[in-house]
Amino acid sequence: MSTRIIAVTIDCHDTEALAAFWRHALGYPETEHWHDGHGRVYVELRRGDEVPVLFQPVGEGKQVKNRVHLDIAPTVRDQKAEIERLVELGARVLTDDPAERFVVLADPEGNEFCVLPPRP
Repeated sequence: MSTRIIAVTIDCHDTEALAAFWRHALGYPETEHWHDGHGRVYVELRRGDEVPVLFQPVGEGKQVKNRVHLDIAPTVRDQKAEIERLVELGARVLTDDPAERFVVLADPEGNEFCVLPPRP
């Protein structure tokens, strides 16, 4: 192996707020914060050996559909209940096509992600 993924990085305006949404959405217990010396705060979510999720501050807003997105699946509830929980946390449903197995949501800053049915 010549290389490995060290983090999934999400650009955002408010790293603290978006990291809080995703920490609750994914159930990550650990949060690390650091400053870059220019007044910007970075937040990293960690859980065991899983790839961390890093929230990186950027000045520009989201312009178009994400080219890379997260696919998530609930572990303790059904898909519909998970979507309802995520909406209560601040997500919004973008598409819910009954012909598809996934539902597309957006996090509080508009980043798309998909919720699939539970996986064994």
